[in-house]
Amino acid sequence: MESFPKVEMQNLVQRASTLMEALPYIRKFYGKVFVIKYGGNAMVDEKLKESFAKDIIMMRYIGMIPIVVHGGGPQIGRVLEKMGIESKFHQGIRITDETTMDVVEMVLVGNVNKQIVSMINQHGGRAIGLSGKDGHMMQAKKIPTEKVSKGTNANEIIDWGRVGQVTQINTGVLELLEKDNFIPVVAPVGVSDSGEALNINADLVAGALASALKAEKLILLTDIEGVKDASGKLISELGLEEAKGLIKKDVIQGGMIPKVQCCLDSLEGGVQSAHIIDGRVQHAVLLEIFTDKGVGTVVRK
Repeated sequence: MESFPKVEMQNLVQRASTLMEALPYIRKFYGKVFVIKYGGNAMVDEKLKESFAKDIIMMRYIGMIPIVVHGGGPQIGRVLEKMGIESKFHQGIRITDETTMDVVEMVLVGNVNKQIVSMINQHGGRAIGLSGKDGHMMQAKKIPTEKVSKGTNANEIIDWGRVGQVTQINTGVLELLEKDNFIPVVAPVGVSDSGEALNINADLVAGALASALKAEKLILLTDIEGVKDASGKLISELGLEEAKGLIKKDVIQGGMIPKVQCCLDSLEGGVQSAHIIDGRVQHAVLLEIFTDKGVGTVVRK
């Protein structure tokens, strides 16, 4: 029997060691639900798209239950620009009038969702696309008109239009898909009691789904390393109360606030842990789940 060269043997041993590091996590998470918010650069870069698809497929093959929720803000913005429609935002959320809602639904449900489903299936998975309208899976209500102070004796009325907030998740559709080993890919479009489509922030949808399903983990892919402290150093692990304190002290600022708040809400809703990870790293999802160090910030109770 021909022996392996020493260097090659060392590489094989290293691979085996990596697999052994993952073993306790595979055992622990078998049959558990993971809700993953897919967005940012991981949806643009071809290598990152492929590694994400393979991560999700790997999770399903070894007995975990991944559910993907995706965004699509830049794609919506490009279509609106081509149509000569100005994009308007308040607190980072797109103000959605009737025309904009038509574009949002067309892009998220008819384009982005199908691309992600196709990508996962192309690499050997069994994905199926959904929006909150399917089976009334995600019921929502409009965010009410808001009065915003603009200084002394000056106020602005913010009409969000068809922007929604989740009121109820009907998990039956997802449970049926899970029994047949499908990977659900969810577009963040909800439905009102009157059957009207509503645009909902994808992070909030992921958090609501994770809470409703009592998921093991909520994972948010971002374009930064994770949550950082006052000196700019990555915080690998945060407690719930500690995270609230960093928001109050303005250490956690800007666009990171809604992401951390989403994590906190999901923990209070029954999720075991919430993760904000760097989606610019290849196989970021697997690295966060199956290695001791991970690639972002985990928030726990």
